[in-house]
Amino acid sequence: MLRFSVTREGRAVQEVDLGGAYMVGSDGVPLRAELEFRDATILCAKRADGPAALALLWDVPECGAMMLETSRLMDREQPYVLPLELARGRLTRINLKREDWGLFDFEGVEPVAGEIDQARDLLVEALKAETPADQGKMADAALRQAILAGERLSQFHADIFLARRKQIHAFTRRTLGCTVAIENTTDGYRQRLREGFDFAYLPVPWRAIEPKQGEFNWRPFDAWVEWLAKHRMPMRLGPLVSFHENHVPAWVSMYETDFETVRNLIFEHVRRLVERYGNYVYQWQVICGVHAENTFDFTFEQLMEVTRVTVALVKQLAPRSQTLIDLVAPWGEYYARNQRTIPPLLYADMVVQSGVGFDGLGVQLLFGRPADGMYVRDMFQISEKLDRLGNLGKSVHVTAVQVPSQQGANGAVGGCWRKSWDEAVQARWVKEFYTIALSKPFVESVAWLDLADIGGPEGLEGGGLLRSDLAPKPAYKVVKDFRAELLSATRKPPASRPSAQA
Repeated sequence: MLRFSVTREGRAVQEVDLGGAYMVGSDGVPLRAELEFRDATILCAKRADGPAALALLWDVPECGAMMLETSRLMDREQPYVLPLELARGRLTRINLKREDWGLFDFEGVEPVAGEIDQARDLLVEALKAETPADQGKMADAALRQAILAGERLSQFHADIFLARRKQIHAFTRRTLGCTVAIENTTDGYRQRLREGFDFAYLPVPWRAIEPKQGEFNWRPFDAWVEWLAKHRMPMRLGPLVSFHENHVPAWVSMYETDFETVRNLIFEHVRRLVERYGNYVYQWQVICGVHAENTFDFTFEQLMEVTRVTVALVKQLAPRSQTLIDLVAPWGEYYARNQRTIPPLLYADMVVQSGVGFDGLGVQLLFGRPADGMYVRDMFQISEKLDRLGNLGKSVHVTAVQVPSQQGANGAVGGCWRKSWDEAVQARWVKEFYTIALSKPFVESVAWLDLADIGGPEGLEGGGLLRSDLAPKPAYKVVKDFRAELLSATRKPPASRPSAQA
């Protein structure tokens, strides 16, 4: 069993929120475990042998409240000091990424390297301390310094590679997008969409299209497709297949124990959508989140068959369009609580290895709600996760990203970044996130989730770039300015004409 003594400023803590906490094993795969807080100690009874880390929401002054991981540790009777192991875990990951990014001797990195060294020195002093209280006090300072240094290292790396991508004109005119709220058809909403983004993502949940078997509701979707086509705004459409409870029609549940029937129903649903809209759509979100949201409790082999069959069908019916397989909750916390699911990177790797002919991986990065997959992570963790996705050899598309611009009701949010969420913090987060994401040579697009605060039920409270009256928030201007920079970078200088003497 693993034990962690919980301290702040060297004093024992009497209350800890373990609502989103989980254990992490090798290669970042979550583990099943029973977690309990008792007598200022977290007790972790994991159901697997070997070293493991604890991940939990932890408030760090000047950094925010975010999901952090300790270093990987072996079982022992004596408790580990939680802040100490959180700091050790962060510094270990920083050193690995620093080597991966080639930033040990890179010109200009010296100030950031100095901050990392300072965090390391604080950790060494904490390890030398004679009492757990002194260890905890020094470790608090080391953790704070390590998180700030890690984010600055990520930003330093991103600034370099974003500039390089701009220099070689690596961006297309389909880089920045936003999800459409189907029910919002006002002129003001549509004008803001056109002004701020290159493309629109049109959600087409099966439940909304076919609420009763054989009865179809195409009108609102047709209206949006016609408007987007008229204004020559590229469209991403999906999810064609999602097992989220808000997406699957209620009537399908009568077949839930009959895999072949459900597979055939999915096949026909996908065929109808692609045949109807295939001439307008440049990119399909074919499969979304089946690794985490498995309403039918399909086996791994059955999920892979659904993935393979639907991607092949879309490729057959719309060969000129692109196909995405979308991942949700990319840190995979849900797997620690539901073993009928699949860790996201394992699912993605198996799809790649099995030869499914899809074009890119999608990933959703939604932060700010106290739910698995939505607890706040800092920029270093986000950069690290995007790199792992890029290592799979496919282009990566951030299909949905969002953070709130206000604290949730009664402060009920899944953490915060730097300080409590407000419009200024949201805008700063957006700028840093877009810089990091689009600095990655394998990231081809980023799409915000809710354009306005009147967005859909899956969004966050206050998560729009516009207020409810469609007035722009500071984050909307950040996105517009960022888009303008990228558009200017896509314009290649004209080729010089040969001289008359040539």
